[in-house]
Parts: sequence; C-alpha cells; structure tokens
Amino acid sequence: MTDTPDPTPEGVLTEEQGAAFYGDDDSSIAYNRVYFALQRIQRTLMPEIEKSLRALGIQDPIWYEILEAAELAGEEGVRMLALQKRLFVPQYALSRHVSRMVKAGLIEREASGDAGRAQIVRLAPAGTGITDGIWDVYVEKIQRAFGPRIGRGEAYTLLRMLNRLYD
Repeated sequence: MTDTPDPTPEGVLTEEQGAAFYGDDDSSIAYNRVYFALQRIQRTLMPEIEKSLRALGIQDPIWYEILEAAELAGEEGVRMLALQKRLFVPQYALSRHVSRMVKAGLIEREASGDAGRAQIVRLAPAGTGITDGIWDVYVEKIQRAFGPRIGRGEAYTLLRMLNRLYD
C-alpha cells in the first residue's frame, strides 16, 4: 500500500482506479484493505484514549457505553440482555465488565425479578455525570486524530458507509 495522495481531487476512486492505485490484481481485496485499515486506526488511537480514561477511573473503553446505557435507562435500568445486544459483546465479557464496574461503585446490578436469571443494571450515585468527562476524552482524541486528515463532509460519508456494515 502506498501513502501517496489520492489520484482524484475528491478522493473517490472507481473500482478500476482503486485496484490500479493499490496494485491489486483482484479488486475484491478492497474489502480486506478496509477491514485492516479500520483495525490499524483503532490500534493507533485506542492506547491514548485508554490511558486518559484510566486517569478518570475507567478501566476499559466499553465502560463508557455501559454507563451511557444505564444513564439513558434512568431509574428503570437496562437489562443485561439488551445491553449485550446493543454493545455487540458476548455475555461472559459483559458480565465481567459489569462486575468490575459494580466493584468500582459506578453501577448497580440486581435480579430482574420477572425473568429467571435476568439482571438489570442501573447507574450508581458515583457513576452519575461521569460520562461527560469520558466523552470529553473521546472528543479531544478523535478530533485531534481525524480533524486534520478528513473534512466533515468526508466524515459523514464515511460514517454512512460504515453504518451500512452493521445495520
């Protein structure tokens, strides 16, 4: 792969231009290139985000999403199964994170009462308002990483394309 500028002013390549630009004999390799580029972006950006979050007492980035879901659910709380589906996280991993967050005093977990082993997660008093500080970390790091490299219109276009991958 090359780091030379895009061959078109708007950066949009046809299938043929892309294959030629990246030296691919088979243009279907473009999908693999997208996947690995996304992986590299995450591996590049996440260590800095994780370090800043740990300074706030957040041991894993997924804690933000768990806190946010609990906060949005209000007094009613959010069911673990709904949380698992929302976050695309296996049950065992979610349970481990929730246990650690309960121990840290950020959330509370209790049996649902109406459905066997179902559990509800609610925001604990210590977790109230913490998502604002977490969000600030994400905003600063993401804006600094992406802002100089892609325009806002390009960001919306990329978002639309990426959302199609999991919708």
